Amino acid sequence: MSTYFPTEGEIARKWYVVDASGQTLGRLASQVARILMGKESPQYTPFIDTGDHVIVINAEKVKVTGMKAEQKAYHHYTGYPGGLRSEDFRKRFARKPEMIIEDAIIRMLPKTKMGRHMASKLKVYRGEKHPHEAQKPEAKALEVRA
Repeated sequence: MSTYFPTEGEIARKWYVVDASGQTLGRLASQVARILMGKESPQYTPFIDTGDHVIVINAEKVKVTGMKAEQKAYHHYTGYPGGLRSEDFRKRFARKPEMIIEDAIIRMLPKTKMGRHMASKLKVYRGEKHPHEAQKPEAKALEVRA
């Protein structure tokens, strides 16, 4: 008897819409990352991408707890001498709140080619509207933990 592995044709990818309003950033990111990796699917296999597509809406309504809004900073190195660029949470959140959610989710995915492929199935939007109505996405209610 051999172990069953799903082939690319057998994987039926669904589209989910997740509302980020009122959600805590890290808890939202971990649950969305699990969906992207396929860990919510019964045919999950670690070395095969069995994950679904996720659309996150209302990115500007996500919240952070504690002192993160004042203390958290995002760093980026350009690759040149003296090229360390830093931006604090409040400034980036005012400029691009969808980038904050994308970074949190993508950094929870594997750092491989498969992880980059999983990240391409994530779409984050600032408001209620998104251009993916043709895919007939289902609303996914994430469990809210305090």
